[in-house]
Amino acid sequence: VRNTETLFSLYILKESLTQYSSFNRIYHIEKGEIRCLNWSSFLRHPQMKYQRMLERLEKENKDLRKVVLQKDEKGIHQRKVKKSLIDMYSEVLDILSDFDSNYNTQDHLPRVVVVGDQSAGKTSVLEMIAQARIFPRGSGEMMTRSPVKVTLSEGPHHVAMFKDSSREFDLGKEEDLAALRHEIELRMRKSVKEGQTVSPETISLNVKGPGIQRMVLVDLPGVISTVTAGMASDTKETIFSISKNYMQNPNAIILCIQDGSVDAERSIVTDLVSQMDPQGKRTIFVLTKVDLAEKNLASPNRIQQIVEGKLFPMKALGYFAVVTGKGSAGESIDSIKDYEEDFFQNSRLLRDGMLKAHQVTTKNLSLAVSDCFWKMVRESVEQQADAFKASRFNLETEWKNNYPRLRELDRNELFEKAKNEILDEVISLSQVTPKHWEAILLKKLWERVSTHVIENIYLPAAQTMNSGTFNTTVDIKLKQWTDKQLPHKALEVAWETLQEEFARFMAEYKGKDQDDIFDKLKEAVKDESIKRHKWNERSMDSLRVIQHNALEDRSITDKPQWDAAIEFMEETLHARLKDTDCVINDMVGPDWKQRWLSWKNRSPEQHIRNETKNELERLLKLHEDHTAYLANDEVTTVRKNLEGRGVEVDPVLIKDTWHQLYRRHFLQKALQHCNLCRRGFYYYQRHFVDSELECNDVVLFWRIQRMLLITANTLRQQLTNTEVRRLEKNVKEVLEDFGEDTEKKAHLITGRRVQLAEDLSDGVKEKSSRYTECPCRVGLWGLQRDATESDTVLEG
Repeated sequence: VRNTETLFSLYILKESLTQYSSFNRIYHIEKGEIRCLNWSSFLRHPQMKYQRMLERLEKENKDLRKVVLQKDEKGIHQRKVKKSLIDMYSEVLDILSDFDSNYNTQDHLPRVVVVGDQSAGKTSVLEMIAQARIFPRGSGEMMTRSPVKVTLSEGPHHVAMFKDSSREFDLGKEEDLAALRHEIELRMRKSVKEGQTVSPETISLNVKGPGIQRMVLVDLPGVISTVTAGMASDTKETIFSISKNYMQNPNAIILCIQDGSVDAERSIVTDLVSQMDPQGKRTIFVLTKVDLAEKNLASPNRIQQIVEGKLFPMKALGYFAVVTGKGSAGESIDSIKDYEEDFFQNSRLLRDGMLKAHQVTTKNLSLAVSDCFWKMVRESVEQQADAFKASRFNLETEWKNNYPRLRELDRNELFEKAKNEILDEVISLSQVTPKHWEAILLKKLWERVSTHVIENIYLPAAQTMNSGTFNTTVDIKLKQWTDKQLPHKALEVAWETLQEEFARFMAEYKGKDQDDIFDKLKEAVKDESIKRHKWNERSMDSLRVIQHNALEDRSITDKPQWDAAIEFMEETLHARLKDTDCVINDMVGPDWKQRWLSWKNRSPEQHIRNETKNELERLLKLHEDHTAYLANDEVTTVRKNLEGRGVEVDPVLIKDTWHQLYRRHFLQKALQHCNLCRRGFYYYQRHFVDSELECNDVVLFWRIQRMLLITANTLRQQLTNTEVRRLEKNVKEVLEDFGEDTEKKAHLITGRRVQLAEDLSDGVKEKSSRYTECPCRVGLWGLQRDATESDTVLEG
């Protein structure tokens, strides 16, 4: 077909030139004026003849190509189906439009931007190029409310599909066309925010069909001069801003649509286009509604001035005149084509030479725009290829200099690596030995309950100075403690122990691939897992029974248990005595040795407390078996003795000082008694019959110690059998949730290393790099016309 077209065009050119030279020699001198008119009339006939023959050949070519594409679609050629160049290019544009604006890449690749005044026929021109009436229509009202990116490509069937939908609209069926127009209108209205009239959000649509010129067009809202009722007050400025945003791309082709049926002076869009492309290097001017213009204008020369670029100051690469129908919404594309062809065949504009044949019809316009688009693509993509290569080289160099021993892992890959580390750490938690668990639980549990045992159980009972009263008081207080506080305290200790061990493993994990870049993520996973973990409190009742039974038991079976209880009691009393000594030292201030060696002095209050202490110590020496509380007359005696030495003291201060002194005195006596009880196991076995030695306090501490051991063992079993596994399950769920949350991962895995790896492995750069491999092939093969090649150039 291509050879036939070439030979035919050469033949027509040869015949035309031969006849022109003969005609010119005959009429050059005698009939100069008539020669020009006859030549124009004569040349129009072979042009029309050539045009009809060319259309017939193109129709045959279109039918043949449709057959080939259908065979490919059915897999007859048994070759891998690959995305066409235009489909891949459109996909790159979609990705770049959503890509991080910091890279400014979305403004460098070519598009055909369709701009014009409202109701100038922009959408109709685009529909003629797409060969389908796909846009919603209205009478005088604004229908295009947001940019619509239309990707035109060749295919065996005439269909349309939105970028974010799998539904195909058959453009050969009127019901599908109506559904498509309705869907576009819904998407436009949905994209417009409340209180606005237009939206900058882009709707992406793909249109395929036999013989469609491949290109990417963006239909913009029509430019208006006045804001009418029902529009937002900033509608005019918003439309200007959207239009400028698309036209300021130095590689965008501006398809400037001018309504030929109205006075040219009323147009706004020409001034706007002149501002964005003053030299006209990327502008194509289209005059629409030429049929109405010819009918209404008194001077047809005005149309000639417009298409020759002499009426407007705006410059353009080319000027075209088209007719997009009679204005009826029900017209089909074929009827519009026939009407346009009939009009120009009979128009005096073409007959009188005011318009040239290549300047008319939307088909010629489509071919010209496609040629210009692909020329711009070749030029701009080569520049983008160099920019991407330079950018990638810089990123790779930075990585090699800063992270020479590390692989390039992007955020998702780093998350997977951290996920494996965290799961390993949780598994390690289940491998903690029972002995380790019980030791930690025993220590923490005693730290939590020791104050209550000493202050609320042991000291009140021991200060009664009576064996029977001691045992009764102890039993009552232990029962109350077990019923109300002890199980709850034990579960709190177990839960805190699990948290601390989990945090310790997360912090101290020393794997060979440990990376501090995961610290923030691990901390977040730990906190969220603990937050979600709910301790199984159904075990509290059974734990209460176990603790109650342990405390009820008073039978010490052997001497080692007795000695262990005495050792436990001594350690506890020594710790309390040490704390009490520190309190007294803080009350009375430094002694004479500290004052001399450290140059410290007592405060007036410490001086008073020291004098009070000395007076109360004399009282204790006289009455070693004194009760825990001072009588009022004793307080008065102490106060008068101090006043006799010139020390004014408050009774409350006397009682506070006595409390600490008596506590120390009592603990010292208890330690002495504890030492005596080391040999008391024999008397214990005889229930202290015929013995002045009573060691009921040792039995109390044995009961407490045994309860602690049994509680620690019970909690350890619950931890290892239930809670650790539930915590592991929570960790897995948290990791799954974090893995699906892109924003969470971006917040938790940060740093220059991450960003650099993201840039190096970015999908946009890969797609763009694959795309930029083909611009030279585009130029060599003319892929905008050769579908067979373009369909096999690149994989999507």
